[in-house]
Amino acid sequence: MKLVIVTAVEEFQKEVLKLFKKANIQNLSSSDIDGHKTGPSVTMASSWFPGEQFGNESRLFFSFAEDENIDALFGLLKEFNTNVETNNPIKAVVVPIEKSI
Repeated sequence: MKLVIVTAVEEFQKEVLKLFKKANIQNLSSSDIDGHKTGPSVTMASSWFPGEQFGNESRLFFSFAEDENIDALFGLLKEFNTNVETNNPIKAVVVPIEKSI
């Protein structure tokens, strides 16, 4: 069992949930987060307060899952990202679990 963590912009929430389900990962948790990028952007340059940095509304998903389900999810995420017309692809990482209760 491993911990899979996925981050995505808010607009992709429904799609990410579908991909978890398609990968047969039925139990997961999610949370609202603010995503930030460093460096100049059009939004920051055109802001009334260009010194302020604003976050993108994003979602964090995580689940304890088996390797084969995580492999399936990664394949689905890679496919999804190849068809996305944005510079905010879905990101995912896997963390091994040493102990659990």
